[in-house]
Amino acid sequence: MATIEKSVVTETQNSKGFDVQRIREDFPVLRQIVNGKPLVYLDNGASSQVPQVVIDRGSIYLEDEHSNIHRGVHYLSQKATTAYEGAREKVKRFINAREAKECIFVRGATEGINLVMHGYGRKFIAAGDEIVISAMEHHANIVPWQMLCEEKGAVLRVIPMNDAGELLQDEYRALLNEKTKFVAFTHVSNALGTINPVRQMIDEAHKYGVPVLIDGAQSAPHLPIDVQQLDCDFYVFSGHKMFAPTGSGIIYGKADLLNKMNPFQGGGDMIRSVTFEKTTYAELPNKFEAGTPAIASQIGLGAAIDYLDSIDRVKAAAHEHELLRYATERLQAIERVRIIGTAREKTGVLSFVIDDIHPHDIGTILDQEGIAVRAGHHCAQPVMQRFNIPATARASFAFYNTKEEVDVLARTIEKVVEIFS
Repeated sequence: MATIEKSVVTETQNSKGFDVQRIREDFPVLRQIVNGKPLVYLDNGASSQVPQVVIDRGSIYLEDEHSNIHRGVHYLSQKATTAYEGAREKVKRFINAREAKECIFVRGATEGINLVMHGYGRKFIAAGDEIVISAMEHHANIVPWQMLCEEKGAVLRVIPMNDAGELLQDEYRALLNEKTKFVAFTHVSNALGTINPVRQMIDEAHKYGVPVLIDGAQSAPHLPIDVQQLDCDFYVFSGHKMFAPTGSGIIYGKADLLNKMNPFQGGGDMIRSVTFEKTTYAELPNKFEAGTPAIASQIGLGAAIDYLDSIDRVKAAAHEHELLRYATERLQAIERVRIIGTAREKTGVLSFVIDDIHPHDIGTILDQEGIAVRAGHHCAQPVMQRFNIPATARASFAFYNTKEEVDVLARTIEKVVEIFS
C-alpha cells in the first residue's frame, strides 16, 4: 500500500491550472513593501500567512459572538460554543479521526507534546524504560522527553541519520526492544525538509506494542493527513503553520489512550464534579481543555481548514514541490552555497549555508531586499551539531510562493556571495 507521505511528493503531479496569482490575492500581507521592495515571504516553516477569510472569521467572532463557551445558556455563549465545536468537527474531518472527541485543542504542537508527556509519560513511564526519538527533532520533541527521563530514570534513545538527512531505518529497528515504552518523531523535519516514512516506522513500533507520537507541525500544511491510515497513537500540529492564527493547534489521540491518561491541567471545564475530598474529571475532549481556551484562534483554525478545502490541495502540493525543485537547482548553481538536507523525500524546506558567511548575515542582507527567511538553528540544535555547523539560512515555501520569488532569492544570494568575496 502506498504511504501517504509519498502520495503527494513522489508521484508526478501536474500543477498546471494552479493559479498562484489568484491565490496570492487571498493573503493581504503579501501586498506589503519591505525596505522599498515587494515582500518575498519565505519563512512559512516558522509561521505561514493568514488568508482574508480567516481574518474575517476572527473579526466576526469578536464583533458578533464573543463569549465564553460551554458554560452559558445565553445566546452569545451558545453561538460561540457552536462555532468552537464546529471547528473541532472540521479538524476531525481534516485528519480523518474516528471521533471529534479525539481532537484536543491546544495552543500548538509544543503544548500537545507536553500534554502527552505529562498525561501519558508521567503515568506509564518508569525507571529503566526507554523512549525513542530521532536525531532531527525540534526541541519541542526533545526537551519534554528529557525532562521525563530525568524525573523517572528512563533512558532516551536517538535514531541516527545519514548525511542526506534521512533516518537510518535499520538503526531505528535495532533500537526497539522490550524496554521501549514510547516513540516520538517528526513527520517532516523543520530544519531539513525530510519526509519520514511514518507509516512504516509506526508499524515497527507497534510490533512491540509501543505507542507512537508524530510531530506533524511541518506536514499538516503540505501533506494529506489520515491518522487512521497512519495508525499513529498521537498526532500534533500547530495552526499558525497552516494559515490559522497563533494560539491554535491540535493533539489527536486514540480515545482509549486519552481515557487512560491523567489531565495535563486542572481547572474549570475539565471536571464533572468537585468537592474538597475528590474531583471527578470530565469526558473527552473536555478532560484536557482546562480553563477558557483561545476561542477565536481555534475558530480561526476551523476557517483555515475551510480555506484549504476550497483549493485544489493536490495541485497546491505539486506547485510547492516544483518550487522546491526549482529553488534547489538555482541555489546549487551558486558558488560557495551548500544545501543542508538532501533527502530523496522532501517537502518545501531549503536550508543552506554559504562558505565563510554566517547565516545571520545572509538573513540580514536578504531582509534588506524584502526577503524573509529564517536564520539560526531552527530550534533543532542537534541537527546543526550533526552537520557540524552553527546554523543555516532556511527558505520555506507555501503554495502562494512563486518561481519569480525564487529568482529574487537566488539573485540576492549571488549578491551576498559577491559582497563577502
